[in-house]
Amino acid sequence: MADRHFGEEGARLSYGSYLKIPELLDLQVLLSDPPAHDELLFITVHQVCELWFKQCLHELGAARDGMLAGSTYAPRKALQRVHAIEQILIEQVVVLETMTPQDFLAFRSLLAPASGFQSVQFRELEFLSGARDPAYVDRLRQASDDERVRMEARLAEPSLWDAFLALLAGNGLAVGSPLERRASLLTIARDRSYAELWELSEALITHDALASQWRSRHVDMVERQIGTKPGTGGSSGGEYLRSRLALRYFPELWELRSYL
Repeated sequence: MADRHFGEEGARLSYGSYLKIPELLDLQVLLSDPPAHDELLFITVHQVCELWFKQCLHELGAARDGMLAGSTYAPRKALQRVHAIEQILIEQVVVLETMTPQDFLAFRSLLAPASGFQSVQFRELEFLSGARDPAYVDRLRQASDDERVRMEARLAEPSLWDAFLALLAGNGLAVGSPLERRASLLTIARDRSYAELWELSEALITHDALASQWRSRHVDMVERQIGTKPGTGGSSGGEYLRSRLALRYFPELWELRSYL
């Protein structure tokens, strides 16, 4: 009898075919001619970001659904994974910063009117996390019908904050008004019998903090590359990005610190 090794029988599946590597590596299509050396880096970093956004949406959706089902453990685990991905996203800015402004200008004009502002998945992440501004759906004129449906669905469905409040209510804590929510949050902060709820609230605020760090890191990188020039999509560039730095997904969790 011939020696058989795990995975060799049939040989219908390979690493490349499972992950669709040939198709994946064909997606980095440069516009510059002759090719600008750093355009490949620019495309690769942004495509990787979109893949991580997809995974974050998957995990945050699971965290939200878990809270709505009354769970604390599974949502915390999903949020911990999101934290790790957000750390990677912050570090990816370092890779992009190896591109000098001169190198970027070699192909930047070809990008207009495309812009990172138009990332539908990024808007989905904001909507799911609780930063819900319907105006962005109208502003993303290039979005397909399917993408608009997805954004509208995110606006209509419960956010992470909605799910967390539902979880508090399910544990007998009042959430009807800001004052009631503050009292309930103080309760879970001070009463160790609510330790799992407190740890979950801390996981939410870590998600918020890491998203804030990414926005800050991103705006520094943009201003380092283009200064005060407008964005390729027509935004004010760094000025617009700086206006988003004060954004908080869970302001009541941040305000709680003043009352502890």
